[in-house]
Amino acid sequence: MDSAFIPFLIVIFASIFQGSFGVGMKYMAPLKWESWWLVHVVIAMVLFPLIWAFIAVPGLLDIILSSPANAIALAMLFGFLWGIGGILFGVSIPYIGISLTYGIVMGLASSVGSLIPLFQMEGATSLPAFPYIIAGVAVMLVGVAITAVAGIKRDMVKSEGGQSKNIVKGLIIASVCGILSALLNVGFANAAPIAKIAEASGVITRNSSLAAWVVVLVGAFIMNAGYAVFLLTKNKAWNSFRIAGSGKAYRWAIIAGLCWFGALGVYGQGAALMGEMGPVIGWPMLLGLSLIVSNVWAYRAGEWKGASKPFQLLLLGLAVLILASVILGFANTVQ
Repeated sequence: MDSAFIPFLIVIFASIFQGSFGVGMKYMAPLKWESWWLVHVVIAMVLFPLIWAFIAVPGLLDIILSSPANAIALAMLFGFLWGIGGILFGVSIPYIGISLTYGIVMGLASSVGSLIPLFQMEGATSLPAFPYIIAGVAVMLVGVAITAVAGIKRDMVKSEGGQSKNIVKGLIIASVCGILSALLNVGFANAAPIAKIAEASGVITRNSSLAAWVVVLVGAFIMNAGYAVFLLTKNKAWNSFRIAGSGKAYRWAIIAGLCWFGALGVYGQGAALMGEMGPVIGWPMLLGLSLIVSNVWAYRAGEWKGASKPFQLLLLGLAVLILASVILGFANTVQ
């Protein structure tokens, strides 16, 4: 196999995890959201990343402690801000429905998360790959928009999603959510000095990204776990962890956590092999392809049953997403 294709194959593999972790969120009951979420983030943002990183990155703590303080601070800050975006996602759904919310968030997260690291690079606009990256991101946005419209039309056919009482407010919240959601990748890109120190200490390139993720996820965990603890305290729901018959919910919280960081960890390996352009090209590919995977799960669950015309529109949107991924893949080959 051509070694140049391996990083993209890795990102494609990561998108399977990224598009699948949300399945577990359908099995929260009988646990309360905050109970399920706290278990999920402990697995996704602490236990799994640390175990994987300690195995793959010898001297992990020494590497992090010897990294530039500004890289550590920025990585944690962007991770924390991403956590706020995740909370706003749930807030916006009652206003504009899940399909439109998901479309706005995915579109902004993929584009902003790619363009910020791009323009942080010196002489970005003069890079040979620049026009292809912009074209790929633009096509990705079109694909996400088409899939969002397909979802909205499906909801109309099925009389789901509800009508917004304040669509402007919902659009603003979803837009802020999308921008903040992009910052997870921005944090990863700004944690590059940590990965470089890991490489200099003898860690192989594709595993060096794990050291960066551990730092980014400190900020993400503080926000997510802090919000869950706040709700547990506010709602006096600490005893909800002992609800009878919650074994299945716990299992799915763990599975979802493994899939969530499985996506980021594998994506990080692919992005590291792409070099400096990894976060720029790999991120929109990850989110775009994961949208395809998530809709495969939705189709299998019968969510598109009885909505043949919206489903045909969905297929068009997914084809556009694939085209965008091909353009972005080509961009990384342009010297």
